[in-house]
Amino acid sequence: MTDLDTPSFDTRCVLGVENTGAYLDNKGLLSVSTWNIYKQKKDNWDKQLARLNQGSQLVLLQEAGLSPELSQYIRDTGLKVSMAKAFTLWNTAYGVMNLARIQAKSACAFTETEPLIRFAKSGIVAHYPLSTGEDLLVVNLHGINFEWDLTHFSKQFEAIALELDKHHGPIILAGDLNTWRAERLNFVAALASKHHLSEISYRVDKRRRVFGLPLDHLYYRGLTFQSAESLATDSSDHNPITAHFMVKELP
Repeated sequence: MTDLDTPSFDTRCVLGVENTGAYLDNKGLLSVSTWNIYKQKKDNWDKQLARLNQGSQLVLLQEAGLSPELSQYIRDTGLKVSMAKAFTLWNTAYGVMNLARIQAKSACAFTETEPLIRFAKSGIVAHYPLSTGEDLLVVNLHGINFEWDLTHFSKQFEAIALELDKHHGPIILAGDLNTWRAERLNFVAALASKHHLSEISYRVDKRRRVFGLPLDHLYYRGLTFQSAESLATDSSDHNPITAHFMVKELP
């Protein structure tokens, strides 16, 4: 879904409008945030989201619920939205969501069903124009959680890997990847290495951890990393990540 006025989830891929002269970065600077918003269950989620959007050109949400309140926030801010529905509960669609000041050139949805609870997890693969003339491939993913082995978890990433293989420019891969087990974390790290993605380093790291392992991640390629932080919030059961980059000029 890329249009709040017609919130249809019937299409796997959507082409956006042509952003003539508009770029995701701000004169070569690019800040990206990722946050599991916990279905907007906690107080002040809107204030935390506003802070992320004020400081970032792109905000990637997981467990976003397309409620009237979130829809109104998006309309009031004039942000452009792309959303991949995982499931619908009480007439509200839930899934991953991209918010940016410009519309994605294209966006495709990916889903995989949790083997135990039978609810789906979703992901978005989207392309955004940069001032360098390149397209930034952005993967926003909520990883399969309730599974001890890697069967469905790995299937999610194998589908995403096909998109990574086709793209030769800069990449952001981020989200709540549910890497609460070493085998999961090692699997993601190996996939990132295969596609020449680096994980950001943190000035402050308050990411949520389970069994001592962080659940949320941001990987990148083809950008110049500057700094990143994950600061504590009481507006969700996850703390957001914000990373700052410079886009690389083409040789």
